[in-house]
Amino acid sequence: MVNEIPQQAAGLTSAEATNLLREIGANEVPRPPRVPLWSRISGQLRDPLILVLLAAAALTAAIGDIPDLTVIMLVVVVNSTVGVWQELRADRAVEALAAMTVPTSRVIRDGAEHEIASTEIVPGDLVLLGEGDVVPADGFGVESASLRIDESALTGESVPVDKQAGGDAEETTLRAGTVVVHGRGRMVVTRTGATSTLGRIAGMLDSRPLPTPLQRRMAELSRILAAAAVLLCLLVFVLGLVRGQSLELMAVTAVSLAVAAVPESLPAVVTLSLALAASRMARRNAIVRRLPAVETLGSVTVLATDKTGTLTEGSMVVERLWLPIGGTVVGSEPSASSGFVRAGRRVDAEHDHDVAALLRAGVLCSDATLLAGGQAAGDPTEVAILRAAAAVGLDEQVVEASQPRVAEVPFDSRRKRMSTLHEDGTGNWLVVCKGAPEQMVADGVVVGTADVLSAAHNRAHQWSADGLRVLAIATATHDELPAVDEIERGLTLLGLVGIFDPPRDAAQDTIGACRRAGVVPVLVTGDHAATATAIAGRVGIAEPPGNAVDLTGLTGPAVERSAEATVLARATPEHKLQLVETWQRRGDVVAMTGDGVNDGPALRRADIGVAMGRRGTEVARQAADLVLADDDLGTVVAAIEEGRRVYANIRRFLLYGISGGAAEIFVMIFGPAAGMPVPLLPAQILWINLLTHGLVGVALGAEPVDPARMQEPPRPPTQSVLGAGLWQRIAVAAVAVATASFASAIWATEDSSPSQTILFLTLGASQLAVALAVRAPRRHLTDDPWLFLAVLGASALLAAAVVISPLREMLDLSVPGLRGVLACLTGAVATYMVTRLMLRAASSW
Repeated sequence: MVNEIPQQAAGLTSAEATNLLREIGANEVPRPPRVPLWSRISGQLRDPLILVLLAAAALTAAIGDIPDLTVIMLVVVVNSTVGVWQELRADRAVEALAAMTVPTSRVIRDGAEHEIASTEIVPGDLVLLGEGDVVPADGFGVESASLRIDESALTGESVPVDKQAGGDAEETTLRAGTVVVHGRGRMVVTRTGATSTLGRIAGMLDSRPLPTPLQRRMAELSRILAAAAVLLCLLVFVLGLVRGQSLELMAVTAVSLAVAAVPESLPAVVTLSLALAASRMARRNAIVRRLPAVETLGSVTVLATDKTGTLTEGSMVVERLWLPIGGTVVGSEPSASSGFVRAGRRVDAEHDHDVAALLRAGVLCSDATLLAGGQAAGDPTEVAILRAAAAVGLDEQVVEASQPRVAEVPFDSRRKRMSTLHEDGTGNWLVVCKGAPEQMVADGVVVGTADVLSAAHNRAHQWSADGLRVLAIATATHDELPAVDEIERGLTLLGLVGIFDPPRDAAQDTIGACRRAGVVPVLVTGDHAATATAIAGRVGIAEPPGNAVDLTGLTGPAVERSAEATVLARATPEHKLQLVETWQRRGDVVAMTGDGVNDGPALRRADIGVAMGRRGTEVARQAADLVLADDDLGTVVAAIEEGRRVYANIRRFLLYGISGGAAEIFVMIFGPAAGMPVPLLPAQILWINLLTHGLVGVALGAEPVDPARMQEPPRPPTQSVLGAGLWQRIAVAAVAVATASFASAIWATEDSSPSQTILFLTLGASQLAVALAVRAPRRHLTDDPWLFLAVLGASALLAAAVVISPLREMLDLSVPGLRGVLACLTGAVATYMVTRLMLRAASSW
């Protein structure tokens, strides 16, 4: 590090800068190391369900069951490939968002101005700052002229702050990642890269993602299935030996049933469901960085959202005007595109003139400018006034040309105002002053009757409490050029302007949808409590006046107690991180939305972090699980719906897959009691598993969403994937399949149909009937025909086992009679009816 920062006007020499760059390193936030391919593959193979399948593969290999070993390993390879491919695709998409032009900065080196890449800045550099520049590193100001900085990316506060050379520590401190919105200045760099404010916040990111609710639930299920598989192996093996069956036959049968107990297509169904959801979300400009994050949104119980740029537009608009003539209030609606739009209360012609006069004065006393294409440059509050003026027909260039500026008194944080002097073309001189109402009255800038000043004071106080930034605009006309110390004396108040950062169009609908889905929305922002409360009331997080908690100075237990509130203001990155951890400790699944550097640690620590792609910082994007490429907050609702769809389809498949395996086990255990020494051969069991757990299982994972799903509360985070009555439904379906199979076999044998063949056909057909019974609600068959097509294909393969001679011989089956065929169809229909009635009586999945 540099012990002594030079402050000479010539800045550093090129040699000094080169040596420091070599010693300290580039001025950039360290990115997380690229994950190698082998690590990604290893992570997929460590999935608990994949481990169970690998164990089953080892058993099948040990007994020489090559066909089933091939099927299991194919599932493992496909599942891992899809997972790795999705991770790589998401990383490339996020890198593309960050692939912008390398930022540059103007510095003084060797006594001359140079433009260099911001990554080459070192401590001691003298940096030149102008409007629109991003502050490249931490430092302190040594020269300033009306310098105003937007620090929202770091603090979350929407209003720019003033910076002055020679002021107190906060006024002179400049931080990396902030933006110059007004004025110019020079700064001496003190910290770069990882040691800067931006770098320190990025360093708070924990690179180890927590397991998602789905991963935790799948791990629990894997342990249950693994234990069940081992017990069944032993039970069937021992019972077979007791009945006098051969050791080799019972070994093969026991392993076959163990494989049946583990629905081997479950990992493929889970991965495919998540991949399809990620693909659907990608078409809506939402980039999923980790597949399990899709389902996590469906389990969210708390949505902690940032304000500036997330709930709000991130740009100021004129929302209210107050005129001293009768205390007129001109109502308005915020509009990001056109600024002030008169609406609601009718304004007569006289007041129209006064509104235009007020906004005309605001245009004259402004350093901002409107650019082509709806863009603007300058202080956001001044830009808001220009857009409001344009909305009522005032052209900025025409107004400024008619009364050109000849002098000005710049804005500073102590006076809280700026004044401009204009030649009005008639030999008179016009003074316009714009600033904080209370300061202008206290300093004698504005004069008037007690009634007018009192009304203005009350109105300004009310608007401030509503979260608006209030500016007073006053004017005076002189017939002679006024002295400098007379410019801000005896001005007449034209009115007040209330400026606000309005909510995004989709914000209220998003919050409303979250509430209907049982998700608790919480606003966490670095902005003022009044502003936070106002936004929260508008979007439906809290009704006005709200119950905002100001976190200034709070630490430890005090922050934890504040986690009960729905509006949390003046939050630092440390506060946000602690709040997320507090919610998680009490059992909530937390989603955190944000776009600033200050949101990064909380985005990473949350169960799912959602970052804005366009206006979001690189730190936020790298920390997030989901990146909204178009910054549309409404996509979060669609993601929640997709998450619930995925979870419902996984539970739908579990009901289908496990009940089928359990039915096979029932048949093998209790078949001998019904006079069937060997109810099914191992090859027959494996054929049924192959056709029922293949395309049909995958099709179940792609079932459409139930519209009623978003009207239900989220699943309790501690609930098992088999909870909420699912295991009872599995038992009912398994008993229905087994009973129908036994009954069909017994009835058909009266017509000399071979019982083993009828048992085989009915067991397979009944499982396919369960698949149709558990399908998602849909208006028409053509809405999503894939499940029906998959069942049709599986039914054809089932029939082929007895129709095609070589296959029939390989599976040791016979051709059934007419009674046998009717028995199979009757058993399948009965199973469908029982399962459908059971699900209709159930309240939810």
